[in-house]
Amino acid sequence: ADAQKLREAMKGTGTDEAVITEILAHRTIAQRQRIKEAFKQAVGKDLADELSSELSGNFRKVVLGLLMLAPVYDAHELMTAMKGAGTEEACLIDILASRSNAEIKTINATYKTQYGKDLEDDVRGDTSGMFQRVLISLLTAGRNESDAVDEAQVAQDAKDIYEAGEARWGTDEVKFLTVLCVRNQKHLLRVFGEYNKISGRDIEDSIKREMSGSLADVFLAIVKCMKNKHAFFAERLYKSMKGLGTTDTVLVRIMVSRAEIDMLDIKAQFLKMYGKSLHSFIQGDTSGDYRKILLELCGGD
Repeated sequence: ADAQKLREAMKGTGTDEAVITEILAHRTIAQRQRIKEAFKQAVGKDLADELSSELSGNFRKVVLGLLMLAPVYDAHELMTAMKGAGTEEACLIDILASRSNAEIKTINATYKTQYGKDLEDDVRGDTSGMFQRVLISLLTAGRNESDAVDEAQVAQDAKDIYEAGEARWGTDEVKFLTVLCVRNQKHLLRVFGEYNKISGRDIEDSIKREMSGSLADVFLAIVKCMKNKHAFFAERLYKSMKGLGTTDTVLVRIMVSRAEIDMLDIKAQFLKMYGKSLHSFIQGDTSGDYRKILLELCGGD
């Protein structure tokens, strides 16, 4: 029935965007895959291709994103971020700093299947220096994911980071990489606490003082995801909309990729951090069918 309704919505002149929003924003990823199959059987055409030719702009980006499985969407976003001139570093950071080992392994495999290339090779070709090394480390999906905390190691890690940054002239970024990209979450939270005691500063402040650009951004993203992933996404959404203009790439990516995972938690965190609802921000910052579908993905105020 959904496939039939979508077909009707695209027949003849003009497209009924409301129907497309109504269906796609209220189905799970699994259901949308079934709708794609049903559409192909009934019409002999690919649903994504049909929608792509009927729609435009950010609304189209959201709709096409919703039709993809999570790792396919992540792989697509990473590929898009690197193709052509310039790189959207924010995309590489948002995805690689926030996904689990299992998710990263699946993204690597999916990227290879979809584009016939190694994600690591593309990242190498598109980034450089220490920033590149951090991304490559995250791509190996080698983070310890146990709950084990070794207090002696915590003290050593905090001391190493302190001596690699605040306590010396220049910064030894490799030490930061080793600790931030390899240790498990519980361990890192203890390290951050210990670091604060030694240095009298929050680890985030130190990173901002010691580094700049994409390298600072990726380390900050890792720290924030370890402390509170929902707060990390809430902040990314807030920054994508506050001030003049909207960073739609970020807004679309987070709304599509988190819709079914932790949108409720992100919304709650957003309200707590900014005293306004995510719904009201989207309402005030977007328009048309793009606004409508984002508000549906966001859920009530």
